[in-house]
Amino acid sequence: MKKISALLLLFLLSVGLTAQQNDNAVNSIDRIVNEVLNIISGDPVKVRDWEAFSNLFDPDATISFLQHDSSGNNIYHSFSLNEFVEIGKNNYSNNSFLEYEITKTVDEYNGIAHVFQVYYAKGAASEEKGINSYQLIHDGNRWWITSILWTDDTNGVEVPRFSRKE
Repeated sequence: MKKISALLLLFLLSVGLTAQQNDNAVNSIDRIVNEVLNIISGDPVKVRDWEAFSNLFDPDATISFLQHDSSGNNIYHSFSLNEFVEIGKNNYSNNSFLEYEITKTVDEYNGIAHVFQVYYAKGAASEEKGINSYQLIHDGNRWWITSILWTDDTNGVEVPRFSRKE
């Protein structure tokens, strides 16, 4: 019984710490954007916290990407937050994925913000650089991501260099 109580206490503490980390993340543009990468990155055995991920976003948020095929065509994909979470649960639970920020530029005005984040990503079968474009709003209490649009350099277009502006 003591073992079960100890395990339950450990679980509740870890849930509380995750919630606290997520609550702190939404108070800063830099932290909320980096928390997205922290949650999705890891090896297949890492359990991603999709509830914490969803808490970073406005419930009506969109997550989109512009893909480039071998013929040079641009193909646009867009998902609701819930659709992306379901895709993420399937893809990230079976594959390693690492994404980290190289640099970013942040523009903020009167409760809205735009972030251009240069990233490096490596999956089981791919390696790329690209740009994440985030739109955020501040509701007076915290930041919410309203959309992410990303594209990569797989079509040979070099990722631009941004001076770090936060």
